[in-house]
Amino acid sequence: MDLQTTETVKGGGEEEERGRKRRPEEEEDKEETSSSRKQVDHSVKVASHYNRLQEVGLAARSQSRIFFMRNFNNWLKSVLIGEILEQVRGAGSRQVSVLDLGCGKGGDLLKWRRGGINHLVCADIAGVSVEQCQSRYEEMKRKSHINEKIFSAQFITADCSKEVLSEKLDDPKLMFDICSCQFVYHYSFESEQKANVMLRNACERLKPGGYFIGTTPDAFELVKRLEASDALAFGNEVFKVSFQSKGSYPMFGCQYHFSLEDVVDVPEFLVYFPLLEHMAKRYNMRLVLKQRFSEFAEEKVKKEHHRSLMMKMMALEPFPCEDGGRPATDTKGEYSHAKEHCGSTGVKLPLGTLSRSEWEATSIYLVFVFQKMS
Repeated sequence: MDLQTTETVKGGGEEEERGRKRRPEEEEDKEETSSSRKQVDHSVKVASHYNRLQEVGLAARSQSRIFFMRNFNNWLKSVLIGEILEQVRGAGSRQVSVLDLGCGKGGDLLKWRRGGINHLVCADIAGVSVEQCQSRYEEMKRKSHINEKIFSAQFITADCSKEVLSEKLDDPKLMFDICSCQFVYHYSFESEQKANVMLRNACERLKPGGYFIGTTPDAFELVKRLEASDALAFGNEVFKVSFQSKGSYPMFGCQYHFSLEDVVDVPEFLVYFPLLEHMAKRYNMRLVLKQRFSEFAEEKVKKEHHRSLMMKMMALEPFPCEDGGRPATDTKGEYSHAKEHCGSTGVKLPLGTLSRSEWEATSIYLVFVFQKMS
């Protein structure tokens, strides 16, 4: 199945995709390198960007050029989280504890609520985002049904690539069934030390059999597109990736700049996945799943309940447009793949679509699952 032209969706939506891309603000490190040049500490820039980022309402989000792509990414995360929770419960866990590493404003709170977990620890570098996450949690509790038991939660403001979270837990003996790290881990690959601290926070407090799950850009795909470009950048009308050079890509600190519509405009770092897999073995972690978004989605839409969730979340754009509707873009060629799938009949696709630009943007990413060995 071609997920560029998958099932048509309509109906209600879900919580916003956090899009926790970081826009660091430049600040120089006091320590000089051997070449006497100062290092930029991107963690400070990450916190500064997210502390300034404004919350927008559903109406504003629905007008976004990447509305369907964000919903698609959010659907994919929902499927991942739901299936991992099933595996945790299938292994006999009754009291499920979760660490949301890089929680942002709490875009996954409803997923954890629907998953019926018992305790959640939310950690993020941006203090204002953590405050907003906590406010959303408190509002969720206030609006819950009188007989519904909402999970307990702790909220931590910390640089998870520098600070050890286990020292900040309310319960020093707490162990987690799941650590979820969505669209965040690549920022820690600024240096080996930061990547190691982030991995320690993700894995050291996992129970035997517990899972470290996440989403991150695929370094191999980014390099492939860069090398195919005549310039030091590639992209389209919704996103752009630019490098300072090509041909040589260090294991750590390989920086590129990523911009996505009006949501993201930040430096990020390539994650060489075989290296991450090797590093994770230090914490007795075994890689059990690594798939590009396209591969993961094509597999999951085969199940009826995942397709139903896709409809509820409006994860794809109807094609052709429903009566009175407008496509996400009028740019020529953005729906040529959908038109080809339709053929000359003009019949409405039983499958929906993302515009070509959105598909090129979301297909940069991969999903991963590590499990802690007993």
